[in-house]
Amino acid sequence: MSQPRKFWMRWRVRVGYPVAVLYWLLAAPTPHWIAIGAAVAAVGLIVRAAASGQLRKNEELATSGIYAHTRNPLYLGSAVLAAGFIIAGHSLWAGLLVGVYFCVFYYAVMRNEEDELREKFGTAFQEYAGSVPLFLPSIFRAAKRPANGLAPKDFSWQQYRRNREYKALIGTVGAFAMVWLRMWLRARYGY
Repeated sequence: MSQPRKFWMRWRVRVGYPVAVLYWLLAAPTPHWIAIGAAVAAVGLIVRAAASGQLRKNEELATSGIYAHTRNPLYLGSAVLAAGFIIAGHSLWAGLLVGVYFCVFYYAVMRNEEDELREKFGTAFQEYAGSVPLFLPSIFRAAKRPANGLAPKDFSWQQYRRNREYKALIGTVGAFAMVWLRMWLRARYGY
């Protein structure tokens, strides 16, 4: 792993914890905003699940299914999840904190991962990257079949489990429980 990649991966996690604590302290959730945020977060989980059920990390280049519309569907799903928490938190400052954190760290991580994929898959990745956007999905234009002739991969629950994507669901449920606790504490004790 390259030095820049190590930096962004290491600090993404290290900075994430204090960001989560500050978000929680700044949040002013209500049942209404938690419900809307949870619905948005559910969409993020679905996007992540769709991507994870097709991704065979370090084995092959994923180019079909949701990967035919965005090169980073897992991060897209994470961004939608983050948006759900921003909405649920119902706080401008908490939302800005989460948004800035996501933009700074995830953009750098996506670019670093691109370098690894380019190195590993060469021309196949170049062709794929030339026809599929980095992040925001291309809904009407799907990737051309790669030159290497690989057949599209179908979604697999086994692959979903192998990639441990169920941890995102567990983490999201736990995090929303913390948001609900924050709402209860604010209502009960005023902080």
